[in-house]
Amino acid sequence: MKDEKIKKQIEELIKKTTFQVESVSFFYSEDDETLWYSIKTNEPQLLIGRNGEVLIALNHLIRRIIEKNNPPEKNQERKNISIDVNDYQKKRIENLKTIAHMMAERAKFFKSKVEIDPMPSFERLIIHRFLATRPEIKTESTGEGKERRIVIKYVSKD
Repeated sequence: MKDEKIKKQIEELIKKTTFQVESVSFFYSEDDETLWYSIKTNEPQLLIGRNGEVLIALNHLIRRIIEKNNPPEKNQERKNISIDVNDYQKKRIENLKTIAHMMAERAKFFKSKVEIDPMPSFERLIIHRFLATRPEIKTESTGEGKERRIVIKYVSKD
């Protein structure tokens, strides 16, 4: 199974680090169509970093390694892969969904547009997907580089 091969590659990379890992779990989430590799450690700050910067870099590195070693099969989409440390990513995703919901309600109430603070592309993607099912709300990314942000717009049904 290809997922097992990916799991082994991630485990090998993590073993090469000096981090103390207490436990790991690996599962596929239908909700966000992501393969999650969850790590529990007593030193989460080393793997997460300030504002998740180390974790973002670790995820980027692992995705590139997996992409190189596991080319997608014909007519098959590449799976999303995410490393999580002490549920930091899951909590962040839930927080982003809460922010998106509140800002969408604000845009709807005031019948206007609302800008969210700049964020990385994978966080913007979470918000775009979360609000995609709301017909009265439209999202778009604006800005460049580290200043790229989401604008949530109210769209009249009339």
